[in-house]
Amino acid sequence: MFHRSKTMKGLLSIVPGKQRLGAYRFLPIFFCIGGVMEWIMINVRIGHETFYDVYRRKKSERQYQSTRSQVNDGQTSQESPKDAPLDSNSLTIKSQA
Repeated sequence: MFHRSKTMKGLLSIVPGKQRLGAYRFLPIFFCIGGVMEWIMINVRIGHETFYDVYRRKKSERQYQSTRSQVNDGQTSQESPKDAPLDSNSLTIKSQA
């Protein structure tokens, strides 16, 4: 068990910046790993889809199912007056006398 700790300690001591940054010296490494993962999720196609293609498709399917279940239940989603679009008839100008 202690042998593994010495090996791990030796590997961690290879990373520069121990005195100046302390434990934060590993942040740039993980930042780069995160950037590479994001790039892969956006640009690498597995089959014919990327991760975000699947995400958008699933999101639209969920939205469609939600709308469909509301319509089937008889609950049509109506806009509240606050969210309703404004037209020229709904705008009134108060004049000062």
